[in-house]
Amino acid sequence: MNFYKEDLNLQMILRKFLNEDFFAWANSELEEFGELCANEIDQRAIHTDREGQPRLIKYDAYGNDISHVWVNEGYKQTVKDTYNRGIVGYLHKPIPKLGIIGNYIYSYAQGYLLSQTEAGFYCPVTLSMAATFLVERYADEALKEKYLPHLLSTGETELYEGATFLTERQGGSDVGANTVKAVKEGDYYRIYGEKYFASNAGQCGITTILARIEGAPSGSKGLSLFLVPWKNDDGTNNGFTIRRLKDKLGVRAVPSGEIEFNGAKAFLIGDPSRGINYMMEALNLSRICNAVASVGIMRRAYIEAKKYAGNRPAYGQLLTTFPMIQETLSKLGSIQEVQTSAVFNLVALYDRVIGKENGTKEEQALVRLLIAILKMRTAEEAIHFSHEAIEMHGGNGYIEDFVTPRLLRDAQVLTVWEGTANILGLEILRLFKKMNGYAIFKSYIEEKLIEVPKTLVDESKIVRKKLDELNEVVQYVYTLDANTQTYYAKKIANKMADLVEAVTALEDAKDHIRKEYIAKVMIHERYFKDDINKEQIHLKYYDEIVNNKVSINK
Repeated sequence: MNFYKEDLNLQMILRKFLNEDFFAWANSELEEFGELCANEIDQRAIHTDREGQPRLIKYDAYGNDISHVWVNEGYKQTVKDTYNRGIVGYLHKPIPKLGIIGNYIYSYAQGYLLSQTEAGFYCPVTLSMAATFLVERYADEALKEKYLPHLLSTGETELYEGATFLTERQGGSDVGANTVKAVKEGDYYRIYGEKYFASNAGQCGITTILARIEGAPSGSKGLSLFLVPWKNDDGTNNGFTIRRLKDKLGVRAVPSGEIEFNGAKAFLIGDPSRGINYMMEALNLSRICNAVASVGIMRRAYIEAKKYAGNRPAYGQLLTTFPMIQETLSKLGSIQEVQTSAVFNLVALYDRVIGKENGTKEEQALVRLLIAILKMRTAEEAIHFSHEAIEMHGGNGYIEDFVTPRLLRDAQVLTVWEGTANILGLEILRLFKKMNGYAIFKSYIEEKLIEVPKTLVDESKIVRKKLDELNEVVQYVYTLDANTQTYYAKKIANKMADLVEAVTALEDAKDHIRKEYIAKVMIHERYFKDDINKEQIHLKYYDEIVNNKVSINK
């Protein structure tokens, strides 16, 4: 098995966004990584999940608190196999064979493949991406010179993984309630307090945290951003202890701990009054990672369901001969491809907007809207796909001999990490108010509907009608007080997600006949799934969608 070679949709996406030389190099790299993910890394993931979970070694033989986190040797090898391929490094430094700095399209393609086998390990990668982003963009030159070579390492120097410790016990999503404090001491600070859900604890070389400098105002605006090395220059503990590691439902590969800082040495990053703004930028990056992990889990769940159904006999024939099974596979295959396409469209826009030009205000608002929408929708679908894969396997799907239970356990956290649906719905309402977000979103959808294939004119009319319905809802909500508006936040977000998926499917169908069939199924699933489908489109296009029985190009 090779997760990359078997994913024609991903290859099509990369051809769309990468130039010829970049694609040729990436194609070769991802082919190797796709095989690694489907085989060796997958076997290591099984071991880590069952027997080799991270463990806290609290004390040494002399009773000293060393707060050491043990990980197994396979995990360490996966670290090398992943980071040495530039999943973080090539976002900020040139790819030797190409002589150019990489981009998020390539990095997220790696993350997509990795998440199909080990979504838990993609969490530390995400944290490393976010911490590196903050250091590279906002730290002073001295901090960059000291830490960036390690954060960007692809094997030539010691790797420092990163982390972003944000959550505190009393705060959670209410970051403004955070109480961890920073005390000035010469040209650095000392950190005091507790971070309650600190992922990649014990494996990171540095972490970025929010803390309140003495005398700073209350609330989120009084928080500053700091770089905290995990160890002092002499290798000793940098003034912290790990109270315990969390016993989590899933993503067991990532060590998540409760950290007490007792005077840890730290360095201020950027303007002390803009810490929350910096961290929110990193959070948006992490939310895209969350969506990438979600579509990765969706892909693995789909291919496992497809593979099992194609080999499992029942009542004298294979499962794949039954109409209900064909409907499920057509539905899963269509939704997964469209959502993957939508996520990578977002990645391409994000790549452009966060560049030196930073995009227009409209693009910045659109990026933030799409991040919230797609993070929410893909996380929910990852759980649904995992459920469908288990049901396809029957009793076997509930047994740990198969990957399906781990997919479900790992998928569940994706609705919580980086903001729940409620939080994301509130973010959308804020963007409506502060950045004229709804008008920008409406224009985005309308623009996508200008040119659609003639064979999908009826579907485009449906989408236009649904946009009109959303507009009515939004205009009504505008008449309500701010508190009552929040009641409709998730409802609006879900209608927006349906529209993003629909126009993505229609746009993909411009040049690919198979994608027309996927668009028909996708729009049916979003708007008519409970209706009697006399055309039986899931069955009509089953071979084309699931078995790729047509040429990709028109």
